Amino acid sequence: MNPTAKTDARRHHDPDVRGFASDNYAGAHPEVLAAIALANGGHQIAYGEDDYTDHLQQVIRGHFGASAEAFPVFNGTGANVVALQALTDRWGAVICAESAHIHVDECGAPERVGGIKLLTVPTTDGKLTPELIERQAFGWDDEHRAMPQVVSVAQNTELGTVYTPDEIRAICEFAHERGMLVHVDGARLANAAASLDVPMRTFTNAVGVDILSLGGTKNGALFGEAVVVLNRDAVRHMKHLRKLSMQLASKMRFVSVQLEALLAKDLWLRNARHANEMAQRLAEGVRAVHGVEILHPVQANAVFARLPHDVSERLQKRYRFYFWDEAAGDVRWMCSFDTREEDVDGFVAALKEEMAR
Repeated sequence: MNPTAKTDARRHHDPDVRGFASDNYAGAHPEVLAAIALANGGHQIAYGEDDYTDHLQQVIRGHFGASAEAFPVFNGTGANVVALQALTDRWGAVICAESAHIHVDECGAPERVGGIKLLTVPTTDGKLTPELIERQAFGWDDEHRAMPQVVSVAQNTELGTVYTPDEIRAICEFAHERGMLVHVDGARLANAAASLDVPMRTFTNAVGVDILSLGGTKNGALFGEAVVVLNRDAVRHMKHLRKLSMQLASKMRFVSVQLEALLAKDLWLRNARHANEMAQRLAEGVRAVHGVEILHPVQANAVFARLPHDVSERLQKRYRFYFWDEAAGDVRWMCSFDTREEDVDGFVAALKEEMAR
């Protein structure tokens, strides 16, 4: 044994420090950690044949209908790649917003790992409409063009905006009339439901969505998401695709029990509502600061703003956050399930100080 090795775990960060860079920065919710401990001990069958994954199916059906089936995966990019592969042929393409996470923030994984062509459409608010989708919805019989087979929407979007159920229904009807299927990137689906004050089914299976990437990490999980199949007739070989895409957890019970802890009761909604409320508090405080412009409606847990570049750089030394478009001076501030009122108020005060310099 190395005599210099440490045998005790030590905390290497200040747990009172909060930032506004990402809801991924937050830790795991205590109820989720307790659920992981509950699932530990003894032996359970590996690769998803465990009791926790089995019970998760009941929980998922309670949210998304009797035919819904969940396939737990490690992360959001994996969920998206697996879901989109399940809906497309090798020559297939996916229509999405130009700002979509699958296009901008997944390192080309849909294209390189999934072999899927992305057909993007510029939007002003991150939201697709039938009219925007129509710009790319053509050429099904043209062998020189990737075939549009799927429309992918993010709920909520990368710009923090939220689709209404009627807006997603219109997209589903448009897509299905043309033989296409609909995928929802639901990394922050809980925040959208909290914003709309409706169950998640209201804007997914109830309006015609075929498959869903359901987020957990951004809403209090330690790790883990799920692909939720809503239309079984539209999906092929999910188990094989999940394994092929390196998203099959051997000790899957520890992914499933986290999703169960979030979804079985109302923890998912409590967490999302709190994050959204903190974003509203932040937006209200920012609006009172002269020289700062809020760029998009604050409908979930994100605030997009424009302010002088030098102010942002100084403020970043006090609170972590990211530029969204550095050339324009645009920034993104995210709130989490553990963001506190005093965190928001302290940030707004710091912003005022830096703007006054």
